[in-house]
Parts: sequence; structure tokens; C-alpha cells
Amino acid sequence: MWWFLHAITLACLSPSVSAGRKQRSPQTLVTRETNASTVDSSPLELRIDVGNVDARNETAPYLYGLMFEDINFSGDGGIYAELIMNRAFKGVKISKPFAPSLSGWSSIGSAKLSLDSLHALSEALPYAIKVDIPNNATGTVGFKNSGWWGFDIRPQTYSASFYVLGPKLNKTVDFTLSLESKLTGETWASSKIPAVDIPNIDYAQLNATIVNTKTAPNSNNTFSITMDASQVAGQTLYFNLISLFPETFKGRKNGLRKDLAEAFYDLKPKFLRFPGGNNLEGGSIDTRWKWWKTIGPLRDRPGRPGDWGYQNTDGLGLLEYLEWCEDMSITPILAVYAGYSLDGTSYSASEMSSAVQEALDELEYCMGATSTKYGALRASHGHPEPFDIKFIEIGNEDWFSTTYPYRWDIMYKALKAAYPKITYISTVYDEAKDENGMATKMELPPGTIWDTHHYQEPKWFINNFNYYDNWQARTNNTGVGVFLGEYSVLQVDTPSGIVDFGKPNPNRVLFPRLVSAISEGVYALGGERNPSVVKMSSYAPSLQNMNEFQWDPDMIHFTANHDETVLSASYWQQYMFGRYRGSHTLPVTNENGSFNPLFWAASIEDSTKTVYFKIINAAAASKPITISLAEYVQVNGTILTNTDVNAFNTLQDKTAVQPQPLEKTWNAKEYQSEGRLEWEVKGYSINILEFKLK
Repeated sequence: MWWFLHAITLACLSPSVSAGRKQRSPQTLVTRETNASTVDSSPLELRIDVGNVDARNETAPYLYGLMFEDINFSGDGGIYAELIMNRAFKGVKISKPFAPSLSGWSSIGSAKLSLDSLHALSEALPYAIKVDIPNNATGTVGFKNSGWWGFDIRPQTYSASFYVLGPKLNKTVDFTLSLESKLTGETWASSKIPAVDIPNIDYAQLNATIVNTKTAPNSNNTFSITMDASQVAGQTLYFNLISLFPETFKGRKNGLRKDLAEAFYDLKPKFLRFPGGNNLEGGSIDTRWKWWKTIGPLRDRPGRPGDWGYQNTDGLGLLEYLEWCEDMSITPILAVYAGYSLDGTSYSASEMSSAVQEALDELEYCMGATSTKYGALRASHGHPEPFDIKFIEIGNEDWFSTTYPYRWDIMYKALKAAYPKITYISTVYDEAKDENGMATKMELPPGTIWDTHHYQEPKWFINNFNYYDNWQARTNNTGVGVFLGEYSVLQVDTPSGIVDFGKPNPNRVLFPRLVSAISEGVYALGGERNPSVVKMSSYAPSLQNMNEFQWDPDMIHFTANHDETVLSASYWQQYMFGRYRGSHTLPVTNENGSFNPLFWAASIEDSTKTVYFKIINAAAASKPITISLAEYVQVNGTILTNTDVNAFNTLQDKTAVQPQPLEKTWNAKEYQSEGRLEWEVKGYSINILEFKLK
């Protein structure tokens, strides 16, 4: 993110905001707020040229993708499908100094719970939950977990596991694992692990499946592990790494939450950038994302204090990110640590060799043959086949430092020498600072890509529609591409145009609005029109847990209840642009009229003989348009619109802004012969026409 953790310490993180939010500061007309050009009120006449093959350009193959980091409880508590909060007792919120915690856990019956550090499961997970059962205990005893603000209960098979130790037990114990309503106590489903001979030296891992056939009316549910008091009265048991998974995306073990992953998959993304974002860098060098501590058995992953105010389990680790890409058939963009952390500390030039070696080892783990040290390690983790890494991003938002020029130079040269076919992405170009903190520019080698981030107002995105026209020549960056790595409308238009990243900010957009989607779409069209410059793009942030979060707006909002997942207006803009795109751009000539308030771009998919014409109306009034296109035989269309430019999707109305077939507002008599189509482009709308050619 542009500002947040670079400007303040982790201790000063903004407090979480409740889910019951109301939008403020309505947006006025987009085009009245923009000075991109004079608004053209004349009828628009466009000619799309499909005959001149030499005038076409290949579209950017990686244009629309995903940016992910664990912010807003989007990893733990989000797309990482683990349902247990605080499964290894390292806590949820970051505490200073660090202290383990029983957050999320409570006792059942007369059991007494406490933390224990004398019976470590592993070096990585040194804290256990100690369960003392009184001598006079009767009935059912045990403990339960509240989940990540509840549990989604619907027909499926859950996979449960936990480690248990009982130093003084001399009898077998029956464990019952249950999913229950917190409100009524009703048991939705349960499973019994009978006659367990609990070890007294080393932990034993127990596994069970819970087959559920019921649907709970809400997510206010708990998961419990209970015992018959007659079997354990007067005893002490220790538990650790208590886990419960629902059925996951593509059935992947330790995988992704289905509904969120499917929402991403439906976008037809081309890549996934991971693990951040700020969450790569760490609040300090010591707490950075260390890839080698995110792999292997879960009992050997210590987790870390994440960069957004809460602990990360790193259950969603390097291998899981790569398997995420594999399961969605998308390209990994792997960000590697580049010697800078959010407390402002940088590696010196002489210290950079360690960052280089970390990255080389990480790449060997990803790509190395099983005959190599780290390739063999990957194989031992269940994935002998190497992954194909095409893109490496060196660092994250390093314009906050003055040291990136030498850090980039050292990292780039070393990695390029070892992996010359990989494309390397710089986080800095014209935001660089010299050793005195003065603004300067970095010279990027041909073949590299610059990652630029923009959290702005609607008018900024519209004003910059044509920013990438002739960008390489204008900036003397021949051969350098651009990655629109993070962008979204953060606040409504203001007279100053200065974005206020602080909270509270009455102008901040809490949920992406139609005006957000329109202006972000205009900016994206500018990228589509310049495929030799803009190589890839991704909205950010992608996910927000509505129970607790650190950033808004976000593309997808969710709770534990899958029925409460909300796809925003910005999501649907990304959906439309990602799904409807051709293999080559097409030249579009405006024979009458010009850009603003209409913005457009065209492409063709040669394999299906389909022309995709994207056009956005950023004004309230409908606009007449005539399109000339030879040899089309059929037209289908999709529209994203609302009469209110400030409309947004919420739990109360999840479809206020949602794509609809254009035929609903299109009179068939408007189809004209001889390759001409006359049409009124609805105000405040994003439209895609699909022309089928002869």
C-alpha cells in the first residue's frame, strides 16, 4: 500500500472498523470533476477496422490478474480455508512484547484451560493449551473454538486434526468432535475418535472426518473437542495445532476457501502476485516474510507477526501460493525480499549478498530439479514437479527508501545471471530517491517492468486515461514495460485532488461504487490501448473480512458465512474486462466526436472471429453512437450500470451493481444493415459488445 505502514509503526495501526458501515460524501458527475478534456456532446461515430491486419498489435497476455497479501484477515480468517482461530495459541492480535494467547478458546464443563510452554509440540510451535480436569468432574468436559467470527455450516465433509499428549493417563479416552450452534446448542454434526491410547512422551496426531448433512441458519457456531469426565477426571491433557478444514477449492489439502477462490477463478485472472505487498517486507528485518519458514509440515511453521496488526500462521505458505496458481492455471508473480523493511531499515550494499542468496534458494525451491537441495525439499513436501516462474518482483514499494537503486542493481544482476529468462519487476522508476532523499529517476534495463501503484480519486484515473500513450518514448524507457500492480478509487473527488490516507476520512470510499468501477475501467482501457507498454494489471486490495479489517475499499467483502460474500462494483468491472478480451487490438477511428465522456477500446479474438468493443460512459446522460464494422452477423452485449453513480453492493443489496445482458435495454430495431450499428450508450455505464464476424 502507498502509505500505511511506511508512515507509522505497527503499534499505531488504525483501529478496526465495524462491518456496519455507511457510505458518505456522494460523488458528483465524473465528467464534471475531470479536466482530462472538454466534454464532447456531439454524436460519436466510430469505425472499427478489422481488415488491416498490419495495424493490429498483440494484446498484453497478462493484463488482468490478482494481487494478494494477508491484509484484512484475508489469508488467515479468509481465503486460507482453516476454520480454527488461533490454532497454535500464538494469538490473533500482535502484542508487544509477544505473548501467547487463548483468544478464540473457551472451556466446556468443569475443564480449566491455561497456556503451557513446557510441553512444546515443536520448536516452531512451543505453546500448548493445558486442559485440567478436576477430580470431581462429571458429564462432558473439554473446550471449544469460536472460529474466525463463526463457522459456516452446510452439507459437506469436514477434516479435523489435532495433537494430544497426556503424561499421566493410564486409560484410553474417547474424543467427540462437534459443530454446534452457539445460540441454541443444537449439534449440526459430530464425529467420535474412540479408545485413544494417549501417549505420555511425544504428541500423537489424531484425525477425523465430520460428515454434515445440515445447513445452519447463520455462522454463529462453534467447534468443540469433548471427553467423558469419567475417563479423564483428575487428569491433565495438552493439545496443539487444532485444525478444521471444510472442503476446499479443487479439493486441495491445506487449501483455499471455496467461495472466495471461485470468485477469483471466475475473473479468469492471468497471474497471482504474492506474498505482498507490505506483508513481504515485515515490520522489521527480523519479522519479514521468510519463505523457508512457510513450507513443510504445519507443525514446523512458526508463523510471524504480520504487517497489518495480526499474527500470520503461514499455513498459506510458498508452496500453497504456487499450488493456488497451479489450480487456477495462472502465472505466479513471486515477490522476493530485497533488503528493506517497514521500520525504514535497509541492508547495506555489503549485506545484500544474504538477500540475494535467500532469493536464489527460493527460486531453486520453486524451479529446481529434484537433484538439487531445495528441489529435493520441494519434492519431499509432495510436489516433485518444478513450477515455472516467469516473473520476479524485487521488493515492494521501495520508493519509501533511498537505498533501492543499489539494492535493485545488486539483486537484478545476480538473479538475471542465474535466471536470464525470468522477467524482473522493479518497484521504483520515477519515485526513486537519491542518498539525500531527493527525488530522482532510476534507469531500468530493457526487458524489465515497472510496478506502479495508485490509490486515487475518480478524476485522477480519468485524467490519466491517455498517460501510457507513447510512454516509452516520452520517458526514454525503450523496452521497459509497466505493471499497474495496485490501483483503486480510495476517495471521492475533492477540490484539492489530494488523497487522504488517514482515518477517519469522510471522503473515503468504504465499498467500491459504480463511480469507482467506471473510473477504474477508464484507466484500464488506457492500458488495453497500449499493450506494448502496460503488460499487466491488478486491483488491490482484493479481500476484506467484514468483521475486522485495516483497509477499505476492497474488491470482495466476506464473513464466515459464505452466503454473505459480496462482490463489489469494482469486482464486476474486473470480471467484464478480464473475460472479454481478444488476442489482438483493433484500430478504432473516431470519424466524429472524441474521448470524454465516452472512452473505448477494441480487440479481436482470431480463433473465434469475435470483436470485443468496450465503451464506458462517464456521464449521466445517454450518448448517441454509430459504429461501423464490416461483416458482422450478430451482436451480444453486457452492461454494468445503475441510475445512481454512487450505488454499491452490500449485504443488504448484493446486486445493486451487477452485469446484465445488454439486450434488456436494447431495441432490436436499432440493429442496422451494411455493418452499421446505431445505439444510445446509457449514462454511467460500462459496456462490452461482442460482434460475431462472418
